[in-house]
Amino acid sequence: MHIPDGFISPATYLPATVIAIPLLMVAFKKTKEAINDESFAFLSSLTAFSFVVMMFNIPIPGGTSGHAIGAAILAILFGPWVAAFCLSLTLFIQAFVFGDGGLSVFAINSLAMGFVASFTAFYVHKLFKNRVNHRIVLFLAGWSGIVAASVVVAVALGIQPLLGVDAVGHPIYFPFDLSVTLPAVVGSHILFFGVVEGFATMLVLKFIEKITNQSVNKEVVV
Repeated sequence: MHIPDGFISPATYLPATVIAIPLLMVAFKKTKEAINDESFAFLSSLTAFSFVVMMFNIPIPGGTSGHAIGAAILAILFGPWVAAFCLSLTLFIQAFVFGDGGLSVFAINSLAMGFVASFTAFYVHKLFKNRVNHRIVLFLAGWSGIVAASVVVAVALGIQPLLGVDAVGHPIYFPFDLSVTLPAVVGSHILFFGVVEGFATMLVLKFIEKITNQSVNKEVVV
């Protein structure tokens, strides 16, 4: 789902950058306040997990790719601001070091996979956690977060033909409009990548809960 350089016009990525910068500043501040020495290693390991799963890009029709992101796991455990900052940092490293995603469009990738995915997953979990089976809620949180991110990416790509054409009417930037990007990008995440993200969220968080409960029980016995 990483958008590369050259696909997005300045008319799109410059406003996105203006929006992303203050959000990242707030996210950085909240991350500093929320993390202590004990939780830092745990957060780092989960951020590394997100880094790894996002590197496995699967090409999809419509000019982009799909992959898991791990946003719901971070958002549920540490809150959406911390998750958004960690994912944005991961996206920046991937773009700067590995060329996975563009630096000029980093803000759009950050807003989609960092902020939108994290806040959607967090509030879906918060809304349904006491109303629906726990495993289903974890699945829905993971699924909804990545699907919401895919909508942002699909719209950002799909509006590009409206923002610039050459002398013969060919799009200067991304060539496919919303009639292609919405079903291709969002549809694939609804049907496949969202399902993978949902199951990954459910399995990882249930495993963490199991390990945590075992540790608590050992302390009680001692």
